[in-house]
Amino acid sequence: MESMTRQRRPSGEDGPPDADAGLLPELDDADWMHHAHEFAHTSFWAVARRLPRLVREAVALAWATSRRDTVASIGLNIGAGVMTTFGLLATTGVLRELFAAGPTPDRVRAALPALTVAAAAVAAKGGLTIAAGWAQARLTPQINYEVELRLFQATTAVDLAAFDDAGFAEEMDRARDRGMGEAAYIVDHTVNLVTGVVGMLATAVAVTVIQPVLLPCLLLAALPQAATAVRVARRQYLAMLARITRQRRMRMLAQLMANRHTAAEVRSYQMRDYLLAEYRTMMAVETRAHLRLVRAQTTTRLFGASAAGLATFGVYAVLAVLLLNGMVALAAAATALFALQSARTSLGVAILATNSLYEDALYYQDYRDFLDRARERVPTGGGRAVDGFDEIELDRVSLRYPDTDRPAVDEVSLTVRRGQVVALVGENGSGKTTLAKLVAGLYRPTGGTVRWDGVDARELDPRDTGGQVAVMTQDWWKFPFTARQNIRIGRHDRSPERPGPSVHDAAQAAAAHDMIVDLPFGYDTLLDREFKDGHDLSGGQWQRLVAARGLYRDAALLICDEPSAALDARAEHALFQHLRRRPDRAVVLITHRLANVRHADQIFVMERGRLVQHGTHDELMSAGGLYRELFELQASGYLAGSPAADDALPR
Repeated sequence: MESMTRQRRPSGEDGPPDADAGLLPELDDADWMHHAHEFAHTSFWAVARRLPRLVREAVALAWATSRRDTVASIGLNIGAGVMTTFGLLATTGVLRELFAAGPTPDRVRAALPALTVAAAAVAAKGGLTIAAGWAQARLTPQINYEVELRLFQATTAVDLAAFDDAGFAEEMDRARDRGMGEAAYIVDHTVNLVTGVVGMLATAVAVTVIQPVLLPCLLLAALPQAATAVRVARRQYLAMLARITRQRRMRMLAQLMANRHTAAEVRSYQMRDYLLAEYRTMMAVETRAHLRLVRAQTTTRLFGASAAGLATFGVYAVLAVLLLNGMVALAAAATALFALQSARTSLGVAILATNSLYEDALYYQDYRDFLDRARERVPTGGGRAVDGFDEIELDRVSLRYPDTDRPAVDEVSLTVRRGQVVALVGENGSGKTTLAKLVAGLYRPTGGTVRWDGVDARELDPRDTGGQVAVMTQDWWKFPFTARQNIRIGRHDRSPERPGPSVHDAAQAAAAHDMIVDLPFGYDTLLDREFKDGHDLSGGQWQRLVAARGLYRDAALLICDEPSAALDARAEHALFQHLRRRPDRAVVLITHRLANVRHADQIFVMERGRLVQHGTHDELMSAGGLYRELFELQASGYLAGSPAADDALPR
């Protein structure tokens, strides 16, 4: 593959201002190119040897989706091939009568029966081909729906920890981005392959019936075109691999130069000339590569056409010898020429389908492998029902993420009781969020035990325990729903008879009601500008909506992970007033604003994954240590004239 890379300067080496000019660094292969190099270096005959297994898999997929459409698609194509045989045989009869001795009107009348059969065969073939295409087109959306549903059933069922596994995430992206889409294609390519093979067999049968000696001539005449088609396809594929990285860089540069989100920085840093220069460089190299490909393909086609011409001339010569020796009738010879053109077309269809089927099957196998892996990541749990709790106990609980040297949570023991507000405090990376997810049951510990009212959480029904938990997080997703729906999805399956706050109640508690009412359509405003009449919110407004969603869920355990990170002071005050102690709910609060945890029943201080302190605010302030250090450091910023406040000012 043509390389477009350049060496990066080691860190710390400076150069002149234009030292960075040049081509962009090499990009990693995208997931949809995962098998590209493997396929590029696989010979056509190696591909052909695997065809029977690939065809079986494709037919099995289509059969599982729709038996009727599978039978119709393949059967009708076979029927169309049979009509090809009848058409060629009838054509021979027509020509035989037309070439016979006698007056011209008599010849035409004698040819009418065979002409009728030929016309009927052509019409039947056309009708069968259209019907087969109809059945094949019906299969595509059904297969797409089925494979998409299987994938999303798997991705929504796996445990949360699966998404922290880099290997799992990579396989998921590969299955979603290309593997899933190839399912319908492998069925299409299989049907096309069957169509091409049936067409060639039909032609061969007709030629054998007419004159067996013509069959070798037919096959030899078709070989140059087959070799040319394979070589051109391979050359184009290799060129595509060489060009794909450049094209991705060009798309990336185009995105930077024509994007609302980058426009301000492009102008403020005067990057226009730099980006245009990079783009021109890419375009020049890409244009030269494209011209080389055109030249190479033209040369290949030229030699292929020359070889095909010689082969055709050879067929004509053989036919002439056979005609002169009386071994082949003139009508049979003419039909053989029609058969040659038909065989070439069918052969081209078969070759293209063979190449495409093999490559697409590699990506479809990624999809199947991912589903197998996902089944292993579905949390099983027990069948014991859960209806609330009085306390959740963590006993020497640990959690280590994949591919990490130390645990994110290291042998932590604590108890969360209903009616209490528990705060988790610590610096960034101390394990607070991970610990909260262990409490919520979103992660299963790699060590230790989590108990709900004395029962091991592994014995409980995961859906029941999940139903007792609500989570407010600083990393929310902007769901493209209305404001009302964005709140209701917090407990979308709540039955009318089940008690709980209304959408308006939850919004008012999160200081979001007035903001929602001011939207163009109030609670029915669609919160996504990609749609007609869509609207967007600021970060703080979105966080109020997310808080309302968590409150609407009305769960026994409420996890609040930096719930006020984007809120203004008034909205933050209103939210924390609502989060005060309630007898029917336990609150686990994570925040860096330590003034908000002063009234918590218990404060747990985390450092490097371990629990280093716990107690009330007053107890921790009296004991000294990390909590007091963090609290005083933060509080000092509000005290005029304090050393910490003075140190924070720019010099």
